[in-house]
Amino acid sequence: MTSRTVLPGPIRGRIAAPPSKSYTHRALVVGFLSRRRFAIETPLDSDDTRATAAAVGRLGGRVAFARRRWTVTPARRPIGARPIEIDCGESGTTLRFATVLAALGDRTVRFRGRGRLHRRPMRPLLSALSTLGATVRPSRSGAPLTVRGPIHGGRVRLDASVSSQFASALLLALPTLSEDSRLILEGEIVSEPYLEATVAVLRRLRVKYHRRGRAIGIPGGQRFHGNRVTVPGDASSAAYLWVAGAITGGAVSVEGVDGTWPQADLAILELLTRAGSEVRKRGRSITVRPGIPRPFSADLTSSPDLYPLAGVLAASVAGTSLLRGAAHVVHKESNRRAETVRLASAFGARVRSSQAGLRIEGRGHLRPVDLPELSDHRVVMSAAVGALAASGPSRIGEAEAVRKSFPGFWRALERLGGEVGGA
Repeated sequence: MTSRTVLPGPIRGRIAAPPSKSYTHRALVVGFLSRRRFAIETPLDSDDTRATAAAVGRLGGRVAFARRRWTVTPARRPIGARPIEIDCGESGTTLRFATVLAALGDRTVRFRGRGRLHRRPMRPLLSALSTLGATVRPSRSGAPLTVRGPIHGGRVRLDASVSSQFASALLLALPTLSEDSRLILEGEIVSEPYLEATVAVLRRLRVKYHRRGRAIGIPGGQRFHGNRVTVPGDASSAAYLWVAGAITGGAVSVEGVDGTWPQADLAILELLTRAGSEVRKRGRSITVRPGIPRPFSADLTSSPDLYPLAGVLAASVAGTSLLRGAAHVVHKESNRRAETVRLASAFGARVRSSQAGLRIEGRGHLRPVDLPELSDHRVVMSAAVGALAASGPSRIGEAEAVRKSFPGFWRALERLGGEVGGA
């Protein structure tokens, strides 16, 4: 693995947002379930979305890749009877979504992965699938695990306090079953905008459902209408560029983030406003400029992927900021709560952890860091953003980690004037 040397300096300019990882995952699942040739326009080509595409292929579908269009041809008949093995890489979304797809069929499917994937929570989803008729043989936690269906529709309770992906995976698949289903969400619903993103896909493709509070009714025997989805620009990736513009004294305009599609990480714009930055929306272009920095408080339960980035933003501001909620960040590609403490401290902030959250006392400037061993893609990108506002050169790694969600990250920084070189 390699690291990058990031030199401080302002980031400014205009750039198109990369495609959304979340919506590319969902489009691949819909394509597999659609029973017809299905086009995904402007998909994100990343390690995680390739893992989901590979899972679709292992389950009998086919994905043809072109630069601006992926085409999914769904499985039309069972192929053989031997067990299937699916490598999910480090993608939790792939593991959760493909587990439900596997449970639709009657073949044994074994899942494996790398990194911390075996530690990602799965029990609420596996319990729901068992209720619906699947045979599940989990390891102690996460992958490797074995699933065999077929599942049927019915009433199922689901713990939604760990991940919204469990509910999303079921909501995409249950309409295709013969029977009606009723999904009852229990516990605190975390990352709810991602659930809203799934519902937006269902609405776009005219799949019926009805929600009343925590209960979601899903009529069976449905089909996805339409044969294509256009993936919107990604607010999650744009967030790093907007924060870089705000804390380096530059100004960054990102185009193509469509507000008509729910995206959890659009919350960064409100957070930046609280932190004193100037945010201007014009059509599908959103520009962030620095203002008068001030400490802020944010509950990140609905947007947990922003946790490390919010920690860096807090470290850059003089005064004490508070990051609340999002207890489930400890189950991500890394323990992102611990990694946020590490990042903010490395940049010179004083960090106190309590039941209320993280109190980050920034000094108003960031010192250089030497963190070549970072491996979580969102922590790496957050560290690079902070390094752009530091008082001297920083070393950030593992540089390749960004391929998981934002393969063009380093190139985007350079296009916006950042000085980034190999270690």
